[in-house]
Amino acid sequence: MNNQYSPTGFSFLPVVVKNLLIINGILFLADLVLPRFGIDLSNILGLHFFLASDFHVYQLFTYMFMHGNFTHLFFNMFALWMFGNTLENIWGSKRFLLYYILCGLGAGLMQEGVQYIEYAVKLSQYQTVNVGGGNIIPMSQYLNNMTTVGASGAIYGLLLAFGMMFPDSLIYLYFLVPIKAKWFVIGYAAIELLTGVLSAGDGVAHFAHLGGMLMGLIILLIWKKKGRMY
Repeated sequence: MNNQYSPTGFSFLPVVVKNLLIINGILFLADLVLPRFGIDLSNILGLHFFLASDFHVYQLFTYMFMHGNFTHLFFNMFALWMFGNTLENIWGSKRFLLYYILCGLGAGLMQEGVQYIEYAVKLSQYQTVNVGGGNIIPMSQYLNNMTTVGASGAIYGLLLAFGMMFPDSLIYLYFLVPIKAKWFVIGYAAIELLTGVLSAGDGVAHFAHLGGMLMGLIILLIWKKKGRMY
């Protein structure tokens, strides 16, 4: 990497990254098993729209440990390992965990804000919603169905940090195409913004990803001003 930092005692799997991998894996398996006992873990821990009856404040934290399917889990955890290892080794476990959680929180708040705008502009005047196929449900049920899960917002925060700290490091897109980290980050941010605007309703929380990056940017700028970037 093109950087002055030269770690000693670099850990291949530092403690916070390791435990985040374990926790996410355990909760994913639990979410597969517990429905047999009438427990919907994604409904309990996933982030509901704040005007929905199933919303709880703790979900702003817990949602980032839940995932919709194995592919969602795998790519988030791979990125956590790929970028998180370097960042935790540089920052230390406490700072890394703080950054990770705050980015996830920022992503959740961004998602809530975007959902509120959608509700205020399109839905607030209605009592029921036609969800297709002639299926009409009460607005209260529709709002409870607006649930967000996944560590992607926190992961995008890690991606931003890596790109800012090691801008000229090469990342291999799809394991084949080399691209500098700074362009990788800028490209992903642009894609998320464009997709979020043009592909509303595709089931992906694009603005949550941007929220994670925005929170990460704020934190990094504060740390940089205080000389605590590295």
